Amino acid sequence: MTAMARAENKAEAGGTAHLVAALAKALREQQSLTQDELGRRIGYTGSAISAMETCAQPASDKMLVALEEQIGGGLGVFEKARKFMLLDKYPPQFKNFALMEAEAVTLCSYQTFVVDGLFQTPAYARALIGGGFPRLPETKVEELVEARIARRALFDRDPPAMVELILDESALRRPFGSWEILREQLRSLAEDAERDNVSVQVMPMERALRGGHAGAHGSMVLVVTKDHHQVVYLEVEDQSVLVSDPPTVAPLAHRYAKIRTQALSPDDSLSLIRTLAGEERT
Repeated sequence: MTAMARAENKAEAGGTAHLVAALAKALREQQSLTQDELGRRIGYTGSAISAMETCAQPASDKMLVALEEQIGGGLGVFEKARKFMLLDKYPPQFKNFALMEAEAVTLCSYQTFVVDGLFQTPAYARALIGGGFPRLPETKVEELVEARIARRALFDRDPPAMVELILDESALRRPFGSWEILREQLRSLAEDAERDNVSVQVMPMERALRGGHAGAHGSMVLVVTKDHHQVVYLEVEDQSVLVSDPPTVAPLAHRYAKIRTQALSPDDSLSLIRTLAGEERT
């Protein structure tokens, strides 16, 4: 990692990263361990421990798990920090939604350009995030990929959330990184579509030829929160807004309902996804 990247990480590190760094250093010193000794115990170099303690490279999720096992002392502080460390890695405009998403009762997403982040594979997310503009440092790309993939915990949460995705057909045909990355993404999407709490539909590209396209205004995510309120999340060009005012949410919810009726059925959608992935079944 370059000196510039380390300086940027220190400047951008959130409160959780600084708290973890201070706790890790205090617990390490309490147990009379050097940075090199702790590093050897958890599979890292002494330099990596130093970088974590100074926030030049905040702890990864994997490192937090190892720190909990080796120096946590049964307190669970590093385990509890995992959620908040991942949250700190999200872009500022996404953090409020990320908290809401993790606790949602129902999540309904319509996406027009790329596969919804909740469904992305690591390779697809890495190609998408790493290929953006302006380019991000590799370490930042990996942090964002890790945070994005961690969102998939929603699928297996207890109680389960009901998750619905409507994806424009063009997103199924648009490669990022390579065609194989896209095929892997489509195979993963097909697997997710077979979960009991997940529904995936495809909006066909020729929809507007049949008179009207309710999704022409762009992507949206409709959330039913844990308090059973409806909220809509909108994002464009790294700017986002959470819409919670009921009179404003209502027409967006109605539009989403119309989008759902115009999309292919879940069965037909799954068949199309498998065909594009090269896994057509009869």
